[in-house]
Amino acid sequence: MRKTLIAERLKLGRVGLGCMTMSGGYAPENRDDAESIRVIQRAVELGVSLFDTADVYGPFSNERLLGQALKGRRDSAVIATKCGLVAGPDGVLSRDGRPEHIRAACEGSLRRLQTDVIDLYQLHRVDPAVPLAETWGAMAELVTEGKVRALGISHATVDELSAVHAIFPMAAVQYELSIWAADNRADILPWCQVNDVDYVAFSPLGRGYLSGNVAGGSLDAADSRSRDPRFTADAMAANEIIVKGVRSVADRLGASPAQVAIAWTLAQDERVVALPGTRTLRWLQEDFAALNLRLSREDLRELDALPATTGRMNWDRWRVPGDSPTAGR
Repeated sequence: MRKTLIAERLKLGRVGLGCMTMSGGYAPENRDDAESIRVIQRAVELGVSLFDTADVYGPFSNERLLGQALKGRRDSAVIATKCGLVAGPDGVLSRDGRPEHIRAACEGSLRRLQTDVIDLYQLHRVDPAVPLAETWGAMAELVTEGKVRALGISHATVDELSAVHAIFPMAAVQYELSIWAADNRADILPWCQVNDVDYVAFSPLGRGYLSGNVAGGSLDAADSRSRDPRFTADAMAANEIIVKGVRSVADRLGASPAQVAIAWTLAQDERVVALPGTRTLRWLQEDFAALNLRLSREDLRELDALPATTGRMNWDRWRVPGDSPTAGR
């Protein structure tokens, strides 16, 4: 059983738009709400159907921005938002999967997004202090009440995916998937294949690194990437071989490295929807053009043979309770 509206629309548009960085995170000093609104509206014109946000982005301002941008265009968009993470006054995040929080969070998201229904409502992180069945049950009730059309989850284990899918079927999961973050091909993607669930792949550009536009030592201290081990100057220098490999394939195909990175993500399975994030029109149009790029088996073998990535991401370590980052997916 699947909620056909979200499933069908996800299949219509395999490149969505991640909106998180429009409200901070990466180079927050460059935030420009007017430009971001133009990007979202242009994305609708290009045929992008999936727009992804979360109540914790901002917090709250990203949902408001998306709601404003989609005014008068709501029927052309699939809105995906998330619940279950809460930002404290100091910016530190915590998890909250209590049913009463889930219901209140949904009402807040509906108001900010200026819509009467959320197409894809996702649990951002599992809260170990609350039985997962209770959290998921509250989310399922939102579907039966008509406030949500379909459910998804992010960063859950395979066992957790199976548990909640048996309680109430999900339409999609959301995890990172890119040339330099391919681990989920070993467990999460096969689970999606067996259970016929879509895989929304965030950061297909490796948080911008695979585009070749992020140089070692170039990140401002306010940029959340500057605090991640994978974005230290040493790690980026070590990972330059990956960027060179992507650029080599791109040059051969007459494409950009970003387009090759997105095309690789899409090539992993027909259920995969790539979710690059941008806040400029230039990169939006370049990213969306990746839909027309087809990688050969030789191209894919060459990309898969690139060295393993140096450095972990802070958010990789926070898939289970423990460290609490201040920014990220």
